[in-house]
Parts: sequence; structure tokens; C-alpha cells
Amino acid sequence: MDDDGAGGLLEMAAQLKRLQETLRSAQAALAEETVEASSGGGAVRIVMTGTQECREIRIAPHLLVEAEAGRLQELLQLAVNQAIRDSQALAARRLGPLAGALADPGRKG
Repeated sequence: MDDDGAGGLLEMAAQLKRLQETLRSAQAALAEETVEASSGGGAVRIVMTGTQECREIRIAPHLLVEAEAGRLQELLQLAVNQAIRDSQALAARRLGPLAGALADPGRKG
């Protein structure tokens, strides 16, 4: 292999390493960013990180009576599922450009 070929490979390897470091940094930032989803007009609220870790569940006191247990379960399920979808969308927005750059390391980003 000539010098230009080796230099090109070294540059691509360096670009890949930089992209991997950027991706790790973005993933760490996602662990700190949060989304909030609610159901029942805000009666149940879920706070979730960009890495799909539930940070907080808030439940309106009127739902904490035995007669409301079925409704509470339904609202929790709705809010958790929405928080997961919102968190996945956040991750896609943050990591999507990086994934594209990893697929095409020669692309300027």
C-alpha cells in the first residue's frame, strides 16, 4: 500500500474514533435530559430520561383511593408508554445525525 492509502486509512480511523467519542458524549447527555408525559389531564405525570430511565412518577391524590385503582393503572400505563415514546424520539433527534456520520465516516459533519 502506498503512503496516500495508508494516510487515508489513518485519517478514516481517526474520524471514526472522534465520532465514537462524540456518540459516547451524546449518550451520556441523554442520560441527563428528561421528557415529561402525562395522562388524565395531568393526573398522572411521568418524567423519563433520554435513556428510558423513569426518574419520577407523580399521581394526583384523588386517584389514590381504592375505587380509582383501575383508572390509576390505566393512566400509569398510558403515561409510561408516552414517556417512553417521547424519550425514544429525543434519543433519535440527538443520536440520529451521529449514526449517519458513523455510516459514512468520510462525510463532513
